[in-house]
Amino acid sequence: MNVPQTWGLGPIKVRAITNGEVEMVAPLTGSGYSVSGCSGGGGVSSGGSGGVVFRCGEGPAATINDVMSLKVVNILATAAVLRIDPAK
Repeated sequence: MNVPQTWGLGPIKVRAITNGEVEMVAPLTGSGYSVSGCSGGGGVSSGGSGGVVFRCGEGPAATINDVMSLKVVNILATAAVLRIDPAK
């Protein structure tokens, strides 16, 4: 799914749904990355051309780059419902 480039991420892709978590990957479009509220990791090169992997389970929304809210609303066996909004 595409998000505004000003949020610091390129298109977010779901890579896996396992063990009650949704694993997502996204390229970075800026020079930094932060996540609060779900596990995550990754790296960025000095040119901003890195990527991140983050995993979130159902529950409270995570805040990404202080501008994006990502909530896993529901996880089914092979699908998940995600809600992405501007951070409040």
